[in-house]
Amino acid sequence: MDRILRLDITGKPVQWLDWQSAAVLYARGMVTWTLGEVVYQLQGGLCRATGQRSSLKLHSIVACNGRPNPHPRSHPPLTNRALFRREQHVCMYCGNRFSDHDLTRDHIIPVSRGGRDSWLNVVAACRRCNQHKGNRRPEECNMELLALPYVPNMAEYLALINSARIRGDQMEFLRGQFSRNSRWL
Repeated sequence: MDRILRLDITGKPVQWLDWQSAAVLYARGMVTWTLGEVVYQLQGGLCRATGQRSSLKLHSIVACNGRPNPHPRSHPPLTNRALFRREQHVCMYCGNRFSDHDLTRDHIIPVSRGGRDSWLNVVAACRRCNQHKGNRRPEECNMELLALPYVPNMAEYLALINSARIRGDQMEFLRGQFSRNSRWL
């Protein structure tokens, strides 16, 4: 099922919606503008006064009225799923491609040595490379990172967590807002 990309009034991506939640926004008059193709066309009941059947066309991208979030997240939440997709399922040490269950979250500076569990201190690593590195920094075991970690912005994060089901028009919109560090450009 296609998901609908919700934007705030300024055009910043906020979240993914199912069609039911999007229909509620339309019905409440909260959708101020739309982009992309119509992905759902809903048919309602008959109007008693006119005899006309109501219908609602849901677009793939909707912007809602209201104030922009005054306190937007400074960083999207760090999850293994988003991390592995940021790295495009490639181990950042050996360069081989792996499935989700064969990758691990590696802390460049180990947590036990003062490292943090943050976007800038983690990379995807295969089990073999992660075990070889152990509780050391990459330079202590002659390992090099293939790419530096970075923090995805909200547009890229939304693309990362929904990449298997994202529509072309939605990806085109989001890609225009990716950070310059993105590996998805």
